[in-house]
Amino acid sequence: CTINFQYLTVFCGMDILASAKKSLALGQQYSSLGSQPILCGSIPGLVPKQLRFCRNYIEIMPSVAEGVKLGIQECQHQFRGRRWNCTTIKDNLAIFGPVLDKGRKEGKKESAFVHAIASAGVAFAVTRSCAEGTSTMCGCDSHHKGPPGEGWKWGGCSEDAEFGVLVSREFADARENRPDARSAMNRHNNEAGRTTILDHMHLRCKCHGLSGSCEVKTCWWAQPDFRMLGDYLKDKYDSASEMVVEKHRESRGWVETLRVKYNFFKHPTERDLVYYEGSPNFCEPNPETGSFGTRDRACNVSSHGIEGCDLLCCGRGHNTRTEKRKEKCHCIFHWCCYVSCQECVRVYDVHTCK
Repeated sequence: CTINFQYLTVFCGMDILASAKKSLALGQQYSSLGSQPILCGSIPGLVPKQLRFCRNYIEIMPSVAEGVKLGIQECQHQFRGRRWNCTTIKDNLAIFGPVLDKGRKEGKKESAFVHAIASAGVAFAVTRSCAEGTSTMCGCDSHHKGPPGEGWKWGGCSEDAEFGVLVSREFADARENRPDARSAMNRHNNEAGRTTILDHMHLRCKCHGLSGSCEVKTCWWAQPDFRMLGDYLKDKYDSASEMVVEKHRESRGWVETLRVKYNFFKHPTERDLVYYEGSPNFCEPNPETGSFGTRDRACNVSSHGIEGCDLLCCGRGHNTRTEKRKEKCHCIFHWCCYVSCQECVRVYDVHTCK
């Protein structure tokens, strides 16, 4: 399952970004920087237009890369106890193995989640970078303030999530312009991930006053915690809608679209994840399906869930070994002001799949 910047790359048509032309205006220093393949040349899979975008807008590329990494880390957290646990390959940009990219026809639930969380990660990181002032191409949001509420006033830097979503849409949807089911699925799930951020924007406030009396509060629009976004999208993964592929003849040729498989189920909204192919069981290594298998994976011997040794090890059984770990213990607080601890050796049972 390989997903790299081929699926998180830049679309250079700039039709959507035209509305953000002022905030994407580059200074002369970045124009000259963009002519040097400092970052862009090291990114695999960029087509010429994407490479040109990268060089012209190199200032936001570190944020895009950070967003992809954020998505990887969150995926690994959410699936840490599953048979497929978002294993990366050599910790580089070619991530997740062939389960996502073994041909354009595969449309599994795992692919749906990764596209959603990676698209959200790019939007989140770009938005945060703008609010922190690390980019001259964007800044704080001044469009959604409105009148203040009772007991508080506007202040701080409201995060411009719409700009982050704009950039993410250009990246994540760049290669999804084919008239096939895989592109339709990826576009839908990419947008579902981005929409999650916009839906969960909230007011964050800070108190002012003597002794923290909170006589006055200043508030600003803020993104949700990314872990909350991961939890939300994981729930969407668990309830993802299965689709079927339909072919239609149009003037440009055959076009594939997606239709819900079971009409008696609730039809998916733009906030739901969709897929159209079943997943392998991921029990055994299989390069064709992108499965790394579950051998030597740590399992929970006391759990009856998917992370338990029975299910995670696919009925093969598990091995048990003891492991000594050094830990801090018997900690004492001394006035004032430090903590002293002893070092203890504790023995743990570690269970791994056969």
